[in-house]
Amino acid sequence: MRIRLLAVGTKMPAWVEQGVETYRKRLPRDFTLEIEEIALGQRGKNADIAKARAQEAQRIREKLRGDEIVVALEVKGKPWTTEQLAQEANAWRTEGRDVVLLVGGPDGLEPALSAMADKAWSLSPLTLPHPLVRIMLAEQLYRAWTLLVGHPYHR
Repeated sequence: MRIRLLAVGTKMPAWVEQGVETYRKRLPRDFTLEIEEIALGQRGKNADIAKARAQEAQRIREKLRGDEIVVALEVKGKPWTTEQLAQEANAWRTEGRDVVLLVGGPDGLEPALSAMADKAWSLSPLTLPHPLVRIMLAEQLYRAWTLLVGHPYHR
């Protein structure tokens, strides 16, 4: 199974790349994580935020393949425990489809894009910085995989 993270925002600091890579390299070939960066919509003084989110949503839609399970990461999504994430991941594997996780920009995902997702998942009710979200996702996916295979990482 391949998991793709489509994340709005580019040019992450090196510590983010290193943190994500720490967990990506631990995952097996049949449970991979790929990250694709999406350029921010145009923002600036007096910017139209709805237009910026629409630009980001269009760029995300262009990357969707149509046969993937789409999971929107949303503050208002359903929170999952690590065990629940492992169950979700197991269901995704059983279904035999790849997964795409969507992370919006500073103003979140466009509502229409969120509405078309198969699931809405909340990492936390807190507003998290986007660099940390990438690392947290990579670690939690690794942790979920270890639960599925009985690895002692999750104690």
